[in-house]
Formats: sequence, C-alpha cells, structure tokens
Amino acid sequence: MSGRARLALCAFAATLLAAGALLPLVEGAGWVLQAALLLGVQSGVGALARRVPLARSLTIACQTLVTLLLLTVVFARDQALFGVLPGPDAFVRLGELLVAGGEDVGTYATPAPMTDGIRLLVVGGVVLIGLAVDALAVTFRSAAPAGLPLLALYSVAAGLGDGGTGWLWFLLAASGYLLLLLAEGRDRLSQWGRVFSGAGRSAGGLADGLSGRGGTYAPVRTGRRIGVLALGIALAVPLALPALDSGLLGGQGRGSGKGSGGGTISAVNPLVSLKDNLNQPDNREVMTYRTNAKDPRELYLRILSLDAFNGSEWRSSTRRLTDVPGRLPLPTGLSADVATTEIRTNISASPSYQQNYLPLPYPASEVSIDGRWRYEPEGRTLIGDNGQNTGGAQYEVSSLVVEPTAEQLAAAGAPPQKLREEYTQVPDSLPDVVAATAEQITEGSANAYERAVKLQDWFTSEGGFTYNTSVSSGTGSTAIARFLRDKEGFCVHFSFTMAAMARTLDIPARVAVGFTPGTLQADGSTSVGLRDAHAWPELYFEGVGWTRFEPTPSRGSAPPYTQPETPTGGASDPAEPSADTSDAPSQAPTAPESCSPQLRQQGECGLSAAPAPMSEGDGGTPAGTVLLTVLGALLVLLLPLLPLLWRTRARNRRLGSGGRTPADAAARALAAWQEITDSAWDYGIAPDESLTPRGAAARIVRLGGLDTMAAEAVHRISGAVEQVLYAPEPRPAAGLTEDVLTVRAGLDASAGRGARLRAKLAPRSAVRVAWAVSDRWTTLAQRWTDRPGRGRWTARLRRLSRQHG
Repeated sequence: MSGRARLALCAFAATLLAAGALLPLVEGAGWVLQAALLLGVQSGVGALARRVPLARSLTIACQTLVTLLLLTVVFARDQALFGVLPGPDAFVRLGELLVAGGEDVGTYATPAPMTDGIRLLVVGGVVLIGLAVDALAVTFRSAAPAGLPLLALYSVAAGLGDGGTGWLWFLLAASGYLLLLLAEGRDRLSQWGRVFSGAGRSAGGLADGLSGRGGTYAPVRTGRRIGVLALGIALAVPLALPALDSGLLGGQGRGSGKGSGGGTISAVNPLVSLKDNLNQPDNREVMTYRTNAKDPRELYLRILSLDAFNGSEWRSSTRRLTDVPGRLPLPTGLSADVATTEIRTNISASPSYQQNYLPLPYPASEVSIDGRWRYEPEGRTLIGDNGQNTGGAQYEVSSLVVEPTAEQLAAAGAPPQKLREEYTQVPDSLPDVVAATAEQITEGSANAYERAVKLQDWFTSEGGFTYNTSVSSGTGSTAIARFLRDKEGFCVHFSFTMAAMARTLDIPARVAVGFTPGTLQADGSTSVGLRDAHAWPELYFEGVGWTRFEPTPSRGSAPPYTQPETPTGGASDPAEPSADTSDAPSQAPTAPESCSPQLRQQGECGLSAAPAPMSEGDGGTPAGTVLLTVLGALLVLLLPLLPLLWRTRARNRRLGSGGRTPADAAARALAAWQEITDSAWDYGIAPDESLTPRGAAARIVRLGGLDTMAAEAVHRISGAVEQVLYAPEPRPAAGLTEDVLTVRAGLDASAGRGARLRAKLAPRSAVRVAWAVSDRWTTLAQRWTDRPGRGRWTARLRRLSRQHG
C-alpha cells in the first residue's frame, strides 16, 4: 500500500473514531453507517483525484462537490434536479433542515431524537470534518494540523454530553489521531530511504539529520510531541467548557438530589419533556385550581399552540408580543350566534413549576396576575418577560366556555384566505400516505366538520391504535408515517398526525400543548400533576374559531359537539370561586426535592426563554435567505484572506524538506532564494531580474535596512545560489530554512506597522498566482492547438463548407 493510500485510510479511521463521541448525544446509531458510507465515497474521490494527478486545490474542490451531491441525495432528493443535482429548492430544503437542526440542538435533552435536522447536522458535520482531515493529512501531507478538526469534533461532543463515559470516547479519538501521526511519520521517513539508529553516526550523515543536532528534531519524535500537546489540549478544553442549562446543551438545571418528578413542560418546545412527564413514577402536583365551570372535565389548561410544520417538527411561530390588555379581545372567528358562558378560575402553581408560559383555560378573556407578563394575540398566550416565570404564581382567569352545536360546525363557512393559507401548509416531505389515508377515512363526508369527526373517531376507536408512552416522541414527517404504519404512540403522535391530516383536507389546524383537567379533590379543588401533560389538535371553523378535538384514546374527553347526541343545556350561572390564596398545594415540593436528574438534565427546573418579539406581520426570515446570507458572509470574510493563505502555503512548500541528492540540494537553495525575493517584495522591495544574486542581496540589505545577522543570512543564501548557478560541483548549503526565517524577521523588524500589516494580509508577491493561472491557460491553449489530428479535422471542415457553399 502506498504512503498516500495508508494516510487516507488512517484519516478515514481517525474521523470515524472521533465521531463515535457523538453516539451518546442522539438516539440510535444508524447515522454512523450513513456517515461512514459518505466518508468512504469522499475519500475515494480524493484518492482518484490525487492519482490523476490533479492540483491540490482541484482535488479538494472535487471532494467538496461530491460531498454536496451526496448530502443532496440523502437529505434533499425530492427537491434536487433529477434527484441528484442541488438546485435552488434543494438548497432551501437543506437550509430549512440546518435551521431546524440548530433549534433542535438547543431544545432536546440528550439523547435527542434523531430528527431530520439533527441527522443533517451530525452526518454533515462528520463528513465535513472528514474532508478537512483528508485535505490536511493526505492532500497537503500535514497530519499534525489535522488534529484540530478532530479536536473540534470531540470537544463539541464532550461539551454537550454528560461526561459519564467521556474517557472512552477520548481514548478512541486520541487513538485515531495517534494512528494518523504514526502513518504520516512512516510516510515521511520512507522518503529518506533506510533509517539508521544507534552507533555509527557520521558527522553530517543521515543519522545526524535524525539525531536532533542543531535543534532539529527527528520527524517521529516531533510528531509524538505534537500529538501529546494536541491530546492534552483535547483533554483540557472540554473541562473548561461552560455548563449550559437547557435543552440538548445541557446542564443540570436547578435543584439537586435524586427525587423523582419535578419540573414540567419546557417553554421553548413543550414536547421535549412531555414524554418524560407522562412516564414519571410519581404524579407530582404542579398546580391546583378552583373553578365555577359546570363541567370541569372540559377545562383543559392550555400553555401554547404549535402552528408551524416544516417537515422535521411542529413548533410555535415567533410572533409579536404586546402588553397584556385589561380585557382580552374576542377569539378569532367566534360568532355571536354561538352560545358561550364566562367562567372564573383561581389557579395556584407549585413553586417547582417554573416556566414562562402561563397555563390558561382557552379562550381566556381576562387574567389577573402579578409580575411581568406579555401577551401574544394569535395564540392568546401570556409569556413571562425578563425572567418572569410561573413558579409559585397565584392568578385568576376569566374564560369562555364555547358551546357550538354540530349544526353550527357543519354549516361553518370558508375560513379567511390568509388564515387558510398559513394553517393548511404541509411540507413537501410529508409522505403521500398521510393525505391518502385522510381521504380514505373521510370519504363521503359532506363538510369539514364531518371530516374532522371521522378523523377523531378513527384514531380513538376505529383505527386499531394503541396508546403507548414508550414510543419515540418524534413529530416530523418520518415519525408521522411510522405512527400510521405501527399504530402505536401517545398524545404527541395522535395530535400531530390528526393536525397534518386535517391540513391535507384543507382544514386549518394546529396543535395545543398543556394539561388535561386534572383530578377533583375532596375539598373542591382540582389537582394537576405531571401525568396530566397533554397535546391535542385545534381545528378552525368560521363562526366558532379554534375548536378542540381529542383523538388520543384513554386521554382527556371527547368534546360534546363531536358526540352522536350533542348535549344541550343553558349556561351556568357564574359563581364566584374562592379567592383564598391558600389554594396552593398543601405539600408543594421544593425545586431540589421535585426535580429528577433526567428533568434537571433537560433544564426543566430552570427558566425558559420566550419567543423573541418581531414586527407586526413578520413571519421570520426564510431559511434559504439565512443560508445564503451565511455563505455570503463567509465568502466575504474568506476572500481577503486568500493572499495570506496562498503566501503561507507557498512558503511552507519552499522551506519543506526534500530529498538528499545534489539535485534536491540545488532545488532547496533556489527555493530559499525565491522565498527571500518574495519576502522582500512583500515588504516593498520589488525584485530586479537584471541583478546577480550577490547584487540583489546587497540591494535587499540596503533597502530593507537589515541588521548584521539578517544581512549575513541574505548573503549566505545568495552564495548558495551562485554555487548552484555557476559552480561545476555545487557544495550543499546547510541552514537555509533558518537563514530565510532570520531574513524575514529582519525585514519585519525594520518595517513600519502599516508595511508589516500589508506584508501579512495583502502580500505583493501573491500576484504570482495570477501569473501562474495565465501561464497555465496559455499552455492549455497551446496543447489544444497542437493536438494530433487537429489539422486533419480543420481541412475536412473546410472541404465541407466549400461543398455546401
């Protein structure tokens, strides 16, 4: 196996070993095989490009292009041209997944569900790290710097994980890096021929070159020391990372101890911990309330609505926040013809229940609460401002009990066009089986109301579904299709699937998250616990507004207007509920007692951030625009650095070690002189081709104001060049690299601040790139002109033109 092939294989293995640190962060390990396959194709393309051989930049460009095609096929095939080529729609889809994945990372606790966005971040991140490692270690033959992207990959994983088995992943990542270093050391030494050790070292011989005389370390020992330093940094950096306190990013939240139960639904995305709340061994109380409602079983406490479905998940749109009005406006779409009853409810939250969305009966008409709160009109929710949360809150709510009849719902008119467009959107990634199943279930329905009732009845009794809280809680298109196939899940699956089906039937739909009515106590109050956390769909009917449905079997209660015989009855007379502030739970758990380790890890005991206010009517920046803006910003930042990067690469190539033949020694001397000439040019001393090396050296010393040490270094290099050019048998020169660095230091010391800055960031000698491109273009054009058979084809074309003329 060749040295480059060995390096490529080690780079591939090192990337996969470092990627193993991501396994504890997400559910499932199938993504590793996917990443390995993409890495293998990427490495193979690099090996073929280097074998051609192509220029290093073209090799990396080919690998980058193939990587983009692979990611498009895997994550945006439906939007790609011919299923492969990334067109505008594919870039928009990838941008949406990146945005969704970034939000998921800040939302879900570890191990996070493998949403499409997180999968793109994980697989795409590993593949990009692999590209960087392959480029550095194989294409540029610099394995030591390749440890930086590996370090970044491991550090991200270590910073986000809980540290339980961090030593194992560190050991694997370190082993991969050391393997890469050893492969590069073997490849470098193989270029020198046989390596001698022990006695018998001769002055100036090969053994001296490897013994470290004159401050030069052997390549293997240098690689080992670099490896030890990099591994030490990799071990120390994760320890220094700050602890974050929410979502997948981590921390322990508030509270300590090992008690079960505790915090509840997260305000950033309540679905994060809903499953864990339903599976708590103890149904810890989070709030109590007293109400004068005639039927408290219909009093769902709503936190917020999730109204945006991007294919990866449902989430709440970011909307404008206003001050809380004294009297909340009437709900959207509610007609005066629909019977309503206003009730009042006193609610007392447990001190351990800390989040910044206020649970309210829907639709609330008036809220009396102390503290700093803001109002979001579209979802009719109250959100804490500047750290305000529900912990220990006691508040009174007036709300409406909307009592539509089946006839009113069946006779509902068409919804407003703007509302219909927003709330019937479904992503292109939604499987066809969702719409097909919805059409089959509702076949023969006369109106939207009948379709909605048939959907609810199919989920609750006719479809053969099973309620199971141990099923993965994904909410994207893939999870919906899996739920329809397996017919097993809990409220998250039932509510989101029914909402998606309703949208395919052109019925505006969203999902509400909150609590079911709770359990009535002997003293007349109602207790709401962790296991009462719930999600349900809300469908819009003109004249009634947003209307609750209940597709989850064995949870909550089906609304009266969806029953075969709609119960009738007048509105109950409002009775003043007890305003006694002692309605708080008698044994309210403190935060340390009530917060389990799992919930603390999710950040559910601490505070959550409310959606950022936006201007009126602003639906947010499109994901494609965000992606293009980021790429444009990166391009703008990278372009000014291109001369610096090229200059650094050219210097490293010229000063790098070569072979030991006389021709190699001559090449090293000429390369060192070229570097001196370009360095002086960067500092404003333009090259003069009419001068001899000795005259050019004297000019550089004079114009550059070099000190004695730098001047002697310039003359030594010019003498070595004269030996190469004029001596019958040139003597090999030693210490050329050190002399070049001495000259550069002298030029830098004598230059002003502006000249130093320009020499580094905008080196004048970078114009050689344009000259090289021009020369290469001229060469290619000449080859095309001189290619065999060109004259024969030209003569044939001339004959044809004369015949047709």
